[in-house]
Amino acid sequence: MKWAAGKTALVTGGSQGIGHATAAALRDQGAQVTVTGTRPGFGDYDDPLDGVAYVQADLAQPAARAALAAQFTALDVLVNNAGRGSANEYAQDEFEAVMELNLNAVMDLSVRLFPLLKAAGGSIVNVGSLASFLAIKEGPAYTASKAGLLGLTRALGDKWALEGVRVNLVAPGFIATRMTARMRTDPDFEKRLLRAVPMRRWGEPAEVADAILFLASPAASYITGQSLAIDGGLLLR
Repeated sequence: MKWAAGKTALVTGGSQGIGHATAAALRDQGAQVTVTGTRPGFGDYDDPLDGVAYVQADLAQPAARAALAAQFTALDVLVNNAGRGSANEYAQDEFEAVMELNLNAVMDLSVRLFPLLKAAGGSIVNVGSLASFLAIKEGPAYTASKAGLLGLTRALGDKWALEGVRVNLVAPGFIATRMTARMRTDPDFEKRLLRAVPMRRWGEPAEVADAILFLASPAASYITGQSLAIDGGLLLR
């Protein structure tokens, strides 16, 4: 029997990339899945998923987070995947915008949905980054938000352990998504980039989704407050 059969899952930013792969994997495990995106409908993206509900929500807006949480009467799995970076994170307004979506929104949505997750004995999986551990000098907000997300994961994992809600984080490395497409257009640059990866290749969104499903599943029932790097060994360097 599929472990997620009859369970309800929310994947923020599930219209593309890692979130899209995660939503598909949860659906295939039997879950009733809802994803969020910023466009009017799922059909406005390249690859809408059959059997997955879509909610338009700009999660940088507190009112949108409140409205999204209010739509649920039950929830077993929350995947906080929505995030962004900016071309000029040294500008204060851009710094704050990145922090709002990548960190504040995760805290807000997790707290709002905690009562439902507690009732279900559910779990939260936050999507961090290698920036949770390493500095990206041109992305101070992205670095700060993803490092903060690691700390938040640990704090909430500790706080809610006795409440039956597990909270963990995945930290993807170089994953072949739309966000990293520019890095893959220059073969010489790509070759230099992948020298830092012991496996010498890009990761696939589905490989991150598999790790997320593991952490959300009963197979990880004694794991909370932890981080799992899906990076082809990059952190070994």
